[in-house]
Amino acid sequence: MPTTGGAMTDAAALIAALEALADETEREKYTRYFPIDPDAPFIGVRMGAVFGLAKTALDLPADELETLLEQPTHEVRALACSIMGKSAAEPRTPGARRTELYELYLRRHDRIDQWDLVDLAARDVIGRYLLERDRAPLAGLAASTFWPERRTALVATFAFLRRGELDDAYELAELLAGDPEPFVQKALGWVLRAAGDLDRDRLTAFVERHAGAMPRVALRAAIEHFDKSERARILAIR
Repeated sequence: MPTTGGAMTDAAALIAALEALADETEREKYTRYFPIDPDAPFIGVRMGAVFGLAKTALDLPADELETLLEQPTHEVRALACSIMGKSAAEPRTPGARRTELYELYLRRHDRIDQWDLVDLAARDVIGRYLLERDRAPLAGLAASTFWPERRTALVATFAFLRRGELDDAYELAELLAGDPEPFVQKALGWVLRAAGDLDRDRLTAFVERHAGAMPRVALRAAIEHFDKSERARILAIR
């Protein structure tokens, strides 16, 4: 599988490249979207620059990816997830590489612990891997006490929705309709909205059943593409 530009093949070089891009003004911007966590600091690298760097390292070995995931710096872990997601999305990626990315993601989910890290890789690393396989692992993720794993289960279904497959998304939505975690609620709403774009009647039936118990953030996102009167009717069920 070809890489883009001058390929980087070790974690140390990638970390050094990121650190050279650090900017205090950019670091302060991140505090608007993430709680300040001294154990998971930001150094101030724009995500566009992180994604560009990821394109130079699509063949990064799994052990080097794990080294990136083990770093405390958020942008370094975002780089690892971006590499994983982009590598898994590449049509020419060999099956063995897809397997090692899938296994690494699940084994080190403890380091994929923020909403954006999940969103960078879950659809293509997890969902795409399971397209032609048993999808039971998603139910296990959905039952986790670790909310990023529950978000992964939902975001992974976007790979299925791309093929017009709705059942897995709705099965997980049934399990997570009342999830208390806001970052899971948001993902639930987005998945349902995408499913509704494919089959509006099925989404309508789902939200009518669950409107009384669904967190409002999830319900509003799910019915965002409904017309105003229909949104009002469903919200009134609560």
